Amino acid sequence: METGSGGPAEVGAGVRRIVVCADDFGMNTAINDGVIALAHAGRLSAVACLSHAPSFRQDAPRLRQADVDTGVHLNFTEALGESGLYLPLPRLIACAYAHVLDAGRITRQIDRQLDAFESAMGRAPDFIDGHQHVHQLPQIRSALLAVVARRYTGKGPWLRCTVPGRLDGLPEALRRKARIIGALGAGAFARAAGAAGLRTNRRLLGVYDFQGGAQAYDGLLKLWLRNACDGDLLMCHPALPAAGGRGMAAQRGAEYQVLSGPGLAEWLLRNRLRIARYAANRDAD
Repeated sequence: METGSGGPAEVGAGVRRIVVCADDFGMNTAINDGVIALAHAGRLSAVACLSHAPSFRQDAPRLRQADVDTGVHLNFTEALGESGLYLPLPRLIACAYAHVLDAGRITRQIDRQLDAFESAMGRAPDFIDGHQHVHQLPQIRSALLAVVARRYTGKGPWLRCTVPGRLDGLPEALRRKARIIGALGAGAFARAAGAAGLRTNRRLLGVYDFQGGAQAYDGLLKLWLRNACDGDLLMCHPALPAAGGRGMAAQRGAEYQVLSGPGLAEWLLRNRLRIARYAANRDAD
């Protein structure tokens, strides 16, 4: 049951399946608590984990109980207290495209983060993607595919493709941001993954500027769901709202407020969508 590059298959007449993936699990307890609550409420189908982050290991047992795909959110931009190859995103992009990153350090860092995930979760990841989409960059993508081929035989983990989904109705600035993310390596990554026999989601939804509070996110979520096609992935970054939260922390709380609210079920029904695990559908193929 394949669609596009092997995403979740269509269920019933006209019903489409999408993956809703929460990123950054492990960064802090507010994120962990919010993600786990949404997972148990059926509002998520995948969770991307910063496996070296401070609170990942302590909350991994709770995450294991959730009916979601769990994966590694490869990180090369935020050290989070760990030594390694971590650079500001613009510098990492420039170095990757100039092919001046240390290939050995890249491989070792990928292995460490996969090891940390497997140690805490007791199994291989269902999928692998990248914090700030670094997994698709030159050098990193080739190292990742080599590590996957070495570590995982048979059906390997699925991978996140960042080719933009439909952008109808979105503000031009957000359309541009989605296209820039895709232009940084989505096509090359998808081709390389396909050549390696690995599958990806169809396209990516959920790109925005992390501003505007719950009202703005509510409006964007309705557009993303209206634009969603079978096999797409909607990324999100929720956390339990914190009193006095500002900036990104406040916006994470706003995402949680919208995703946990009663409107989501109505919007899914109206758009004939179902939130689905990718790995479960892959195993049924």
